[in-house]
Amino acid sequence: MSILDKFRLDGKVAIVTGASKGIGKEIARALGQAGAKVVITSRKQETLLEVVRELAQEGIDALSVEAHNGKMDDIQEVIDATISQYDRIDILVNNAATNPAFGSTSQTEISAFDKIMEVNLKGAFEMSRKAYPHIRKNKGSIINISSIAGIRPDERMGIYSVSKAALISLTQTLAKEWAATGVRVNAICPGFVKTKLSEALWSNDAMYKYLTDLIPMHRMAEPEEMAGLALFLASDASSYCTGGVYVADGGLII
Repeated sequence: MSILDKFRLDGKVAIVTGASKGIGKEIARALGQAGAKVVITSRKQETLLEVVRELAQEGIDALSVEAHNGKMDDIQEVIDATISQYDRIDILVNNAATNPAFGSTSQTEISAFDKIMEVNLKGAFEMSRKAYPHIRKNKGSIINISSIAGIRPDERMGIYSVSKAALISLTQTLAKEWAATGVRVNAICPGFVKTKLSEALWSNDAMYKYLTDLIPMHRMAEPEEMAGLALFLASDASSYCTGGVYVADGGLII
C-alpha cells in the first residue's frame, strides 16, 4: 500500500458535528472526498440540507441530522440515525462549539458559562462516549476540535478558553484510556480562522490588523486549511498517533 492509499477512507463512516458551515463543513467535505460517508449535524436542518445537496453534487454520500450539541438526547439521536443509515461509525469529529460571551471573565454570566461548557465540552464527551462502542469495533478515530485558546488563554474569551483547555485534557484522557482498544483520540487546535464564531474578531478592520500583525504568517486561516490535518488524523496515515495536540495557527503561539 502506498502512503497516498493510507489517506483513503473508502467504506468508512464519519460523524462531523457543527458541520453546516466553517471548519466542520470543510472537514466533512474532505473526509467525503477521501471516500467516507459523512453524517453532518447542526441546529438548523434547512442549512444542513443545503450542505448535503452541495456534497452530493461532488459525489459524496452524506446524511444530515438536526441536533443541538448541548442536548444529550439529540446526541443519542445522531448515533441512532448513523447506525440506522450506515450500520457503522469509524470516525467522529467533535467540532460543534459556541462562545456567547466576549470580554472580561469577571463579567461572564453563569448562564453563558453553562452554555459554553455544555456544547464545547459536555457535548464532545457524550458524543465520544456514545460513539465509542461502534468506533471500537472498527479501531477508528476521534478528533476533537479545540483551539489555541486552550493552550494560551485569550483574555477576550476566558470561559471559551477554559472549555477548550478542558477539551484537550479530555482528548488525552480518552486517548490513554482507549488506546489498547485501537481507538485513537487526537485534538486539533486552530488559530484564528475566518468563521462565523470568530466574526467579531475579524469583521472589524482595526481588530483584524491587530490580530494579523501578531501572526507570523500575517493572515488568518480559511476553514478549508484545517481539513487536511483532520483527514490525516482520521486516516490510517496517522495510525501511530493518539493523544496528540496539533496546532494550526500560522505560527501564532511561537
